[in-house]
Amino acid sequence: MKKLVIIPAFNEQASIQKTVQDIKDNAPDFDYIVINDCSTDDTLKVCEENGINVLKLPVNLGIGGAVQSGYLYAYRNGYDVAVQFDGDGQHSAKYLGEMAKTLTDNEADMVIGSRFITNEGFQSSFMRRVGIKHFNVLIKMLTGATVTDPTSGMRMVNRDIIKLFSLDYPKDYPEPESVVQIISMGKKVVDVPVIMNERTEGVSSISPGKSIYYMIKVTIAMIIARIRK
Repeated sequence: MKKLVIIPAFNEQASIQKTVQDIKDNAPDFDYIVINDCSTDDTLKVCEENGINVLKLPVNLGIGGAVQSGYLYAYRNGYDVAVQFDGDGQHSAKYLGEMAKTLTDNEADMVIGSRFITNEGFQSSFMRRVGIKHFNVLIKMLTGATVTDPTSGMRMVNRDIIKLFSLDYPKDYPEPESVVQIISMGKKVVDVPVIMNERTEGVSSISPGKSIYYMIKVTIAMIIARIRK
């Protein structure tokens, strides 16, 4: 199978090289592509100077648009599996092989790397855990499915979902909404335990001031996604 790691990156100059090296060292059977979302720091320069595979977006699209660009790249280049992987060093490539095996063995459409199965490693801030619990409950109410880490940015999908997401993908805080989207279509989502690291460089795109907006906006989007399907 052709497997691709999609790395959306906005102002990740301090961590992007280590992220790519982690993939090369621990998941050598995966290709990768960094989606540079018009970073205003030296992310692009670091990629170009170190021979890192990078796709340069002409305008800033935000996390949803950057990830969708990666799925479009995966679809057009014939990849069978694609995995979203944060560029800030929070994810570990050592889990990618097991995620791919789980995807195949369970005939799943999406495998989510969840930090809340074994509750090891970085568990996020208290307020974010409250938000995650809210989305857990909402997904259960809307779809009947249990997803332990619906905001996880470490998500692997098969060829069918690559095609779907290349055509239609939420633009703003997309993870919980897209999970509802595919479960509502009868697709199979499986969680696997992973250990995540705390961000040591850069700044998260979701500041404390945006948390309430995030929860309200994504809640409405998830309900609409369920109604649409």
